[in-house]
Amino acid sequence: MLTSQFTLPAWLDLGATFVFAVSGAVRAMRKGYDIVGTFALAFAAALGGVLMRDGLFLQQGPPVIATDNRYLLMVALAVGASIVAGRFVTRIPVTVAVTDALGLGVYAVVGMQKSIAAGLALLPVVLVGVVNAVGGGLLRDVLSREEPFLFKPGQFYAATVVAGCAVFPLLAIGLALDARIAALASIAVTFSLRLLSIGLDWRTRPLGTTEEGRQDQ
Repeated sequence: MLTSQFTLPAWLDLGATFVFAVSGAVRAMRKGYDIVGTFALAFAAALGGVLMRDGLFLQQGPPVIATDNRYLLMVALAVGASIVAGRFVTRIPVTVAVTDALGLGVYAVVGMQKSIAAGLALLPVVLVGVVNAVGGGLLRDVLSREEPFLFKPGQFYAATVVAGCAVFPLLAIGLALDARIAALASIAVTFSLRLLSIGLDWRTRPLGTTEEGRQDQ
């Protein structure tokens, strides 16, 4: 049975905000955006999933980013750190991959914990965890005019989040382990699977022939 007993430390949520903001800032810097564009893309990457979670699913008053200054501060710190790191960050693709993978795992767990506290059933809890994790990256890709990972065949993305989300209730509810242990395990599964999918090039396949494919034939 799902209950509100799973309380995770606030630093997990804030840490995920920072990590995803870095991924957005790095994307913006690689595209040559100015400070306003960099902050905007960092904000979208970091808090897009949070806005979807709080606005569409939980609906328990104003979104948390409107009641807690720390989220915007995390975005600002991430932008500052990315600027200071400069070329070192933008020229190393692994930086983007690692920060994005870590953010996926952390945000998925935070989304599930908040859904459990709100009294959602098991499947909606997993759904909100996935949306919380991939929503910011989806918005980041759309705003930077790149086809979202979420929609196209390629290296596992959302699938790694679903796998990680399945681990959390399995351990925390099914095996009654401490929520923090379950959370760390869930994050580790998502993070590891995402990096493995990149390193080993694990890919999904299209369900049909695309228009471009037909034109090439």
